[in-house]
Amino acid sequence: MFQTTENKMIRSGLVEPDALLMGSLDAHLEWNKPCDNIFELEMLFNRLNINALIFSQPAEPYRSIIDYLAEASNGTITPNDCETRTFIHDLPVAFELSPDAVVPLLKKRKCVIVPGHGIITYGTVGLEQAYVTFSSVCFACFVKFFVDFLFLTRKRQADQKLGQVFVRVVQALDPPVSFNGSLTKGPFKSKKHIYEAIQEAGRLVVEHRLVDSYFGNISFSDGQTLYISQTGSSLDQLKDAIDPCPLNGSSCVPITASSELPTHLKIVQHAGSRAILHGHPKFSVILSMDCDLENCGCRDKCHVKCPHERFVRGIPIVSGEVGSGPSALCNTVPKAIGEHQGVIVYGHGVFTAGNTDFNRPFKHLIQIENDCRAEYFNRLRLYSK
Repeated sequence: MFQTTENKMIRSGLVEPDALLMGSLDAHLEWNKPCDNIFELEMLFNRLNINALIFSQPAEPYRSIIDYLAEASNGTITPNDCETRTFIHDLPVAFELSPDAVVPLLKKRKCVIVPGHGIITYGTVGLEQAYVTFSSVCFACFVKFFVDFLFLTRKRQADQKLGQVFVRVVQALDPPVSFNGSLTKGPFKSKKHIYEAIQEAGRLVVEHRLVDSYFGNISFSDGQTLYISQTGSSLDQLKDAIDPCPLNGSSCVPITASSELPTHLKIVQHAGSRAILHGHPKFSVILSMDCDLENCGCRDKCHVKCPHERFVRGIPIVSGEVGSGPSALCNTVPKAIGEHQGVIVYGHGVFTAGNTDFNRPFKHLIQIENDCRAEYFNRLRLYSK
């Protein structure tokens, strides 16, 4: 019960071995290990409608980032990336680890950060929910920290303490993404081969940390059907989580398909691509949110509709919301992806596409992320002069 979640969180770089405390309530409350704070945490189960809980210090660099943001906050951290806007809204901070401090915050949000102690998240149907929220908190804080540092450096407002934390965080970063192999080559001769290729690509996207928790999606079209990952699925666990969606719209199966199905369909229809990857690589998201335009009147609406044409090393940055409305991704991404290696969506992630198999989109997903990482530090050096 506990081992699967623990392995996933360690592989994702979210926690260190032995740092993770998990509780699960079924017939009775069980913990994965003894802990000094068990009594206080057991009270959370008594006062909240939950059946699963995760409490842990995050691994570096997340620990330094989250402690800094929490200690500098007035009780709430407010990231502006798409995941936070859509799913967790903001991140409450409790300045002591006690039920009286934590419970009121958890009644309003899915998580609470306690500086110096860690992150508490919960689930109402299982540990998976708590894991997803924990991962989202780490992602959102990582993005906010790097976006804020670049902005403050440009404005000459980064103080000494922030600079010291930044140095420590950079020293703990993963190396740039590297992949020297190849994925299964197309064309695929059967539905079975398509499913296997989607699962292979999804697993590699997760293994190379190009997506967090269950976010991101993947699809392949054989000309008649678009096979796409289901909404809420983990890209490294797609064996029974791929939906066949006829391109003529004759099936209701798309009800369970990814929420970004309309975007995938339009990429296939208008760009002629067959293999599509959508990940949330961190530095691509960070750079999508960096803008040096002074006195911009649409700063609070960049994620919906930005009137300015923007690029990072030749890759277009577009705005857009999930779904199929007038400002939706399905109306911005397909137009931009045709003549480029991919598209970065403001505060959201990257779409890449290929014509035969997933080799090209996976290669370009890695290349865009590494280019954005390099460009981030180039801009930092430029703004520091």
